[in-house]
Amino acid sequence: MLSLALLLILLGVLLLWLARRLRVRSGLPRGRVIAADVGAWQRLDRPLFSRRHRLTGRPDYIVADGADLIPVEVKSARAPAHPRPSHVLQLAAYCLLVAETSGRRPPYGILRYADRTFQIPYTPELEEQLLAILDDMRDDLLAEDAPRRHNDPRRCAACGYREVCDEAL
Repeated sequence: MLSLALLLILLGVLLLWLARRLRVRSGLPRGRVIAADVGAWQRLDRPLFSRRHRLTGRPDYIVADGADLIPVEVKSARAPAHPRPSHVLQLAAYCLLVAETSGRRPPYGILRYADRTFQIPYTPELEEQLLAILDDMRDDLLAEDAPRRHNDPRRCAACGYREVCDEAL
């Protein structure tokens, strides 16, 4: 009986160690995962929405870190030396949405690449940059002669407007 109890205790310690190791490897911060857009559990029933900023989105995870809600965006590619600006802005959009829907501004968001995690501070400057880009994007949508702003043939090949675009590569 004593050996069975000892075996169960050892098994419990092993499982705790494995769980901690998996959590560290996932790149998620300490805290409780309260929503996920990957997998089948705790799925957000609908995207986050800000009427004020006319923005909607769904982060891969939202983690409760104390009273803070932290958005987490997961990328399957290997990490670049520095997070891609477009990924940082996507994460900033999720921070803005979390702030708008929860009433609490997240101090940071998490960008998780396949091999590395970045903690991105959600600063007023980053928010300003995001809002300026959103304004530029809305202006471009209203403009009849908005120019293409890239030279990436792969991006053009995947574009839904390729058939009607006179600037396709």
